[in-house]
Amino acid sequence: MSEHGHSHDEIRTRIEAPRGRGYLRDVVYGAIDGAVTTFAIVAGVAGAGLSPFVIVALGLANVFADGFSMAAGNYSATKAEVDDIKRLRAIEARHIATDPEGERREVCEILRQKGLSGQVLQDATAQITSSRENWLKLMLDGEYGLSSVEPHPMRAALATFGAFIVAGLVPLLPFFVGLDDAFRVSSVMTMVVFFAIGAAKSHWSLAPWWRSGAETLAIGGAAACVAYAIGSLF
Repeated sequence: MSEHGHSHDEIRTRIEAPRGRGYLRDVVYGAIDGAVTTFAIVAGVAGAGLSPFVIVALGLANVFADGFSMAAGNYSATKAEVDDIKRLRAIEARHIATDPEGERREVCEILRQKGLSGQVLQDATAQITSSRENWLKLMLDGEYGLSSVEPHPMRAALATFGAFIVAGLVPLLPFFVGLDDAFRVSSVMTMVVFFAIGAAKSHWSLAPWWRSGAETLAIGGAAACVAYAIGSLF
């Protein structure tokens, strides 16, 4: 579990520049989907009994086309999230300008629910509403549950694309090097990737590494089995 210091300078630096949500979600999302979808193609084509060349061709097409598609989708989704934050901020700014007393009552209620009362509550409300920027940040957090740190659409997209490419190429490696039992090796390597993604993800959760790894392995393995079964029908 990550730790941090509590000296005056460390606290001030950390609070003045919060990290925001980071890119963990984007990396995990891209890596799992990259491994799952690429191996699904490998399993489906292998189940259909087609040649290794077809597996590599379709696999590479999937890695780059689907990786770009996911990155573009994540960019658009994150951009929409940023636009919504800006829209709500503009609404609150307009409310502060047109009905400041009503907005002050909202600030007072937000602080009251955080445990303030009496004269301390009134003083805190007056202090926060004396700064328009602090006022807006509190309203975004207290009324909408939004962080003042906006996500970065392009960085989120690049994180998803990079993780997708790295994880998505793993199922294809045995076919690139021309191993005799390429599909079996690809299956083992992909299952290891699923487990490794889950185990690494546990660093940011309270779940033990083996449980998180097993969960991701089960999800990816189920998708692979479905793809192989469907491919075998053909």
